[in-house]
Amino acid sequence: MPFKILVIEDEKDIVELITYNLGKNGFLVDYAYNGEEGLKKIRTTKYDLILLDIMLPGIGGFELCKLLKEDPESSEIPIIFLTARTLEADKVLGLELGADDYITKPFSPRELIARIKAVLRRFNPKKDGDSVLQIRDLKLDKKKFIAYLRDKPLDLSATEFKILCFLMEQKGRVCTREQLLEAVWGDEGYVNPRTIDVHIKRLRMQIEDNPSKPRYIKTKRGFGYYISDE
Repeated sequence: MPFKILVIEDEKDIVELITYNLGKNGFLVDYAYNGEEGLKKIRTTKYDLILLDIMLPGIGGFELCKLLKEDPESSEIPIIFLTARTLEADKVLGLELGADDYITKPFSPRELIARIKAVLRRFNPKKDGDSVLQIRDLKLDKKKFIAYLRDKPLDLSATEFKILCFLMEQKGRVCTREQLLEAVWGDEGYVNPRTIDVHIKRLRMQIEDNPSKPRYIKTKRGFGYYISDE
């Protein structure tokens, strides 16, 4: 499933800006306008990352960060401070309290997303130790650049291989078109997101017994694609 991020920020225009840009990049976004509301949501909902302002009404950002890091139920959730406080002492304090990054306002949405992805990569590393990925009768050898179905090699293009590899590495997690574009094409310039649909269709023609009712590459309507191991 897409990463879910909680934004705890009392300025509504900033919340709207963050929500729009994160949503456009495939994240699920929830928000709270003060520390107390944020704490309640964290205790009832699982989040992959928290964006936290420091100067909040009620429970401030530093205090909330300390509470979360002291609680075993929330201590592993990565936190990024997003604040107008630019003093080095504030940054040092935030990091000492357990925050994983510290971004000052005004900020670039592009930089914010890059920093979020960097933190999430540290907490959700790809498991590259095993070069062979396998899901039921579908097997992929990352070192030999060969994929097999029922031990028969598939005739995949380099792009199709990369897409299949990424989906298998993220087994069970829905990947948006934007995430697939970034993983496969990187910074090679603009690529139409619908290009992904074309390659997925070609992959299904090779690995699915019935491409119209896929067993492996499934669609999560409104989000993207995922590999099912069921």
